[in-house]
Amino acid sequence: MKSWSAEEILNGQVLLLDKPLGWTSFQAVNAVKWSLRKALGLKKFKIGHAGTLDPLASGLLVICTGKMTKQIDTFQGQTKTYTGVMKLGATTPSYDLETPIDHTYPTEHIDQPMVEGVIPQFTGTIWQKPPVFSALKKEGQRLYELARQGAEVEIPARQIHIYELELGPWAAPELPFSVQCSKGTYIRSLAFDIGAALHSGAHLTELRRTQIGDFSVEAAWQIEDLKKSLGLADEPEKNR
Repeated sequence: MKSWSAEEILNGQVLLLDKPLGWTSFQAVNAVKWSLRKALGLKKFKIGHAGTLDPLASGLLVICTGKMTKQIDTFQGQTKTYTGVMKLGATTPSYDLETPIDHTYPTEHIDQPMVEGVIPQFTGTIWQKPPVFSALKKEGQRLYELARQGAEVEIPARQIHIYELELGPWAAPELPFSVQCSKGTYIRSLAFDIGAALHSGAHLTELRRTQIGDFSVEAAWQIEDLKKSLGLADEPEKNR
């Protein structure tokens, strides 16, 4: 993978990053921004990303600089592919590991044929409610802020499209999956809804984004490799 000149960054580039687990997307973009500024002597340039990943998810982040930031909406609208693991038998308010378990459910009745039997319910165009713990806004406030205040929030369902869904093999209590989906799909909500369809509960324990349109995580930079390519291998991190 190549490095870039200051002129190329200013004119516009698409940079693929494999976001580390535990980082916010904002932190990842800041790490790239700091590295490019430090290595190339840039003071100000446009930079942004297409499609936010939660801190508890890893994988592909499409970062655009310069004139390519105008393409962010286009990239965000492309199909996305994820792999991950959901844990059946328990739910959390955030639908993932950010919050503690609030309810437990039986799983003894679940087998692989039952798992495969719910797949048609979650393919094609479906209605989905986003999680309460999300960055969506209601009356100017982030939903996760309202949720942490204990406010009751009614979230309308919205249409999404699931192009492909694979579930299993089922190995209680964990259910691995892969999904190709449209913009606006919440994988945490998908896990929660699959748990309910299996007459149990579920929450997300692992999530990795592997594809956005034609962009693949296999072609993405690790942040440390990016810094090395820019001659910053021994520089302390100042981005987080």
